[in-house]
Formats: sequence, structure tokens, C-alpha cells
Amino acid sequence: MAAILDWVAEHEALLGWLSAASVLMFFGSLIAAPWLVMRIPTDYFVNRQHVADRWRSRHPLVRLGLLAAKNLFGMVLVLAGIAMLVLPGQGILTILVGLICLDFPGKYALEQRLIRQRPVLGAINWMRTKGNRPPLELPGDEGLGIRD
Repeated sequence: MAAILDWVAEHEALLGWLSAASVLMFFGSLIAAPWLVMRIPTDYFVNRQHVADRWRSRHPLVRLGLLAAKNLFGMVLVLAGIAMLVLPGQGILTILVGLICLDFPGKYALEQRLIRQRPVLGAINWMRTKGNRPPLELPGDEGLGIRD
């Protein structure tokens, strides 16, 4: 026990910064997650048009820069969401929004698996309802009661 107290005493500044980062992530996720959820197109999980296809008309360097920035932003959100699984914040929702921003093999299957979890879809559609947005459409959800 004395070793732990000594370590805490030696690393007060680090623990202070980690605490501040935790509080910042918590309040940041309360603002950012709903804002990002509102920006998901209603048919995102039905219409599988790739973002790169939408940016195809742009100059190759601009397109590459946009894709790199989008993937970097997605990675930051995924890492923050993972941290929020043990720290205060909306971890699963932040991870899902981060995954939507990333491009990797198997992304669609992972997104489908996450979004079909009742608590996740319910939270997202609740936020969308509060923001006057229609609920997300899912392929094959007719009669399954998943949208509630």
C-alpha cells in the first residue's frame, strides 16, 4: 500500500492531467456524440455508397487529404471511445461514430453488428428524435421492432 501511495505522490501532476482529460472527454462526448449522430444520413446502413465515391470528382490530392483527415478523426474517436468504456462518457456511441469515419476491411459487418444492439440503436434514434431527425433505416428491419 505504501508503494502505491508513494507512486501517487510522485505522479500528482500526471494524475491531475489525466483527471482533467477525463472530465474534458466526458463533457466533450456529451456535446460531440449527439452532434455527430445527427450528421449520420438516415439511409447510411441501407445505402452502402462509399465516401471515396462521393469525393471522386475532387482533385486526387484533395481527396487523399480529406480521406486521411477523416480516418485520423475516426481513429481519435475510436480511441477516445475505448477510453470512455472505463472513464466517464458515451464509449460505445463514440466508438460507433469513429468506426463510421474509418475505412478498413470488414467495417460494414462490424457497424451492422454494433447498430443492431438494441441499446445502441435506441440511444442513437432517441438522440435523432430529440434533434428532429428521422430514425436510422436498417436493412431487413421490417417487423423486427428494432427502431423503437
